[in-house]
Amino acid sequence: MERIVILGASGGIGRALADAAEARGAAVLRFARPEIDADRPDTLEAAARQAGEGLSHVIVATGLLHRDGHGPERSVRDLEADWMLENFRVNAVFPALAARAFLPRLARDRRSVFAALSARVGSIGDNRLGGWHSYRASKAALNQLVRTLSVETQRRNPRAILAALHPGTVDTGMSKPFQRNVAADRLFAPEVAAAHLWRVIDGLRPEDSGGFFAWDGQPIPW
Repeated sequence: MERIVILGASGGIGRALADAAEARGAAVLRFARPEIDADRPDTLEAAARQAGEGLSHVIVATGLLHRDGHGPERSVRDLEADWMLENFRVNAVFPALAARAFLPRLARDRRSVFAALSARVGSIGDNRLGGWHSYRASKAALNQLVRTLSVETQRRNPRAILAALHPGTVDTGMSKPFQRNVAADRLFAPEVAAAHLWRVIDGLRPEDSGGFFAWDGQPIPW
C-alpha cells in the first residue's frame, strides 16, 4: 500500500490531493498549520517521525501569494523587505525544511517521490511580463532547491524522484483575486487540478528527478 504524506492538507489543492490519494486506496497522512510551521522546524521533524519510514510520496502543497493586504508587486516601488522575506519563508524555506525532515524517510526499496508545488511564474526563462517580484523569486528559489536536492538525493536514494510542479490556476482562495483574465477552461477546480497532478506524479521517471513540470506533464524552462 502507498503511504503518502501531504503537507498543507487543509488548503484547496492539498485537500484534493489527499482525497484523491485515499480514493485510490493509499494510506494518507495529512499535516497542516498549526501542526506544522515554517517558524518551528521541530514541528516538521515531529511530523516526519509520526509518518515513519518507507514513504512512497511526500507532497508539499503549501504556498503564499497574498495575505493581510499584501500581494504581488506591480513595480519595484512596491517592494517591501518584510513581505519579500515572508514569501521566501513560506515558498522556499518551508519546503526546504520539509525536505530535510522527510527525504530520509522515503522508501529505498522501490520508487518514491518528493514533490513541491511551484508556479510557472517562478520560471526565469518564461518571464515576459515582469512584476510579482517576491512571489516569482521565491518560487525560483524553490525550483533551485528541488534541483539541488535531487542531485544529493540521487547519491543516497537512487530510486527517489524529486520534482517541482505547476498546478495551473486553481479555483481557491489563493488565486481568487487574480482569476479575471483566466480562460474558463484553464481555471481548474481543486479536484481537477489534483487529478492532473497525480497523473504527472505517477508518470515521473528517475531521469525526471530535479525537473520542473506543468499540470499537463510538459517541462517548464528554468
